[in-house]
Amino acid sequence: MSTGVITITDTEFETEVLKSEQPVLVYFWASWCGPCKLMAPVINTAASNFSDRLKIVKMEVDPNPLTVKQYQVEGVPAFRLVRDGQLLAATEGAIGKEKLLSFIEANLN
Repeated sequence: MSTGVITITDTEFETEVLKSEQPVLVYFWASWCGPCKLMAPVINTAASNFSDRLKIVKMEVDPNPLTVKQYQVEGVPAFRLVRDGQLLAATEGAIGKEKLLSFIEANLN
């Protein structure tokens, strides 16, 4: 089970997300996005808190247009929760630690 955040690309998405045995939180971000920089410690906290039952991956939007289009990411930061290849939940925009942890918890149960 993963204990950190894994950086992936379009080519790794199927293996790391769609075929994952665990639910996966996909964090879409961009290097030019100020709110994305603020989310980094929040994502790391989520990775620590849920490492036993959730994989967290991050994907930069600009070099990965296929997945961004497929998951209809319109703004960053964006989050998609996927289980067994199916989208469970989605949210966009910077959110606080408690809200992100609640989002994950509500959709994992």
